[in-house]
Amino acid sequence: MKTLIGRLFHIGCTIEGVGKLLRRHGWSVQVPSRRALERDEQAIATWEQKVWPAVKPPRRTWAPTSTSRTKRVRG
Repeated sequence: MKTLIGRLFHIGCTIEGVGKLLRRHGWSVQVPSRRALERDEQAIATWEQKVWPAVKPPRRTWAPTSTSRTKRVRG
């Protein structure tokens, strides 16, 4: 959308700016009201079991703590 706006109107804008502009004019996120008739539940289940685990990034098991020397405020 950002590229389309830039090409049509010869202006530059950020992605956040495009979102604000669309909301200002009454546009919202489009969500289908029903599922597609061609949806193949078996193919989706197979993909989730076999392909997704290989693509999904691993979970972080350890995260660094804050390096700040200040103490937390109680209260």
